[in-house]
Amino acid sequence: MHYYRYSSAEINCWYKYLLFSYNIIFWLAGVAFLGAGLWAWSEKGVLGDLSKITRLPGFDPVVLILFVGGIMFILGFAGCIGALRENICLLKFFCGTIGLIFLMELTVAVLAFLFQDWVRARVETFFKNNIKSYRDDIDLQNLIDSLQKLNQCCGAENPNDWNLNIYFNCSSTSKSRERCGVPFSCCVPDPAQNVVNTQCGYDVRNMSQSLLHERIFTKGCIPALEAWLPRNIYIVAGVFVAISLLQIAGIYLARALISDIEAVKAGFRF
Repeated sequence: MHYYRYSSAEINCWYKYLLFSYNIIFWLAGVAFLGAGLWAWSEKGVLGDLSKITRLPGFDPVVLILFVGGIMFILGFAGCIGALRENICLLKFFCGTIGLIFLMELTVAVLAFLFQDWVRARVETFFKNNIKSYRDDIDLQNLIDSLQKLNQCCGAENPNDWNLNIYFNCSSTSKSRERCGVPFSCCVPDPAQNVVNTQCGYDVRNMSQSLLHERIFTKGCIPALEAWLPRNIYIVAGVFVAISLLQIAGIYLARALISDIEAVKAGFRF
């Protein structure tokens, strides 16, 4: 019987089990995201007919949930198994992917700061394209409603952007009851009402400007976001720093564990 003996190097259990704990959280979060995304698609009938994926109008928030969940699941799985099995290939894959994601985040942040006008134009185009598809996808509808209620805004630049939607268009040929209106999420909430009035936006764009300001939010969501960002720059910076520190911690633990494994493999003898 052969006994393996390490000359001096050994694997640090703290690195090993800290990395495992770090990744099990992300793996479980990835499972939760994937489960939520697949459930949402099953409710919309996409899983029964996968061709619907290419026919979904506008931006489907479920795609983002599934993408993030898939990345978290794969990285969490690689990190967990790599740490427990002391597998250098999986650990290097985990470390390299986390590093690549970190560099991409940093690059996007720098480019967004340097090309603010271009980013603003792309965001405006994206928002307006999804206004057109507001009634076509329930997840997209809920996302836009949440955004407008949270930021107390309406449309991309102003409430008239809802003219892009066939249901809210002011065209004389439109037969929609919502014609020349806005979604209920644009309405100024009435503190006396306990039940949400989903018809509060009907016909409001036919009103005078003075009445319009009393009934709905008249600031667009892009100007509202531009006003929100400077007021909350420390919160945004704090979130970015926290995410960056988590990524750096993962890279450090993985690299330290890889070094220990390589040192042990290089130093063991029979």
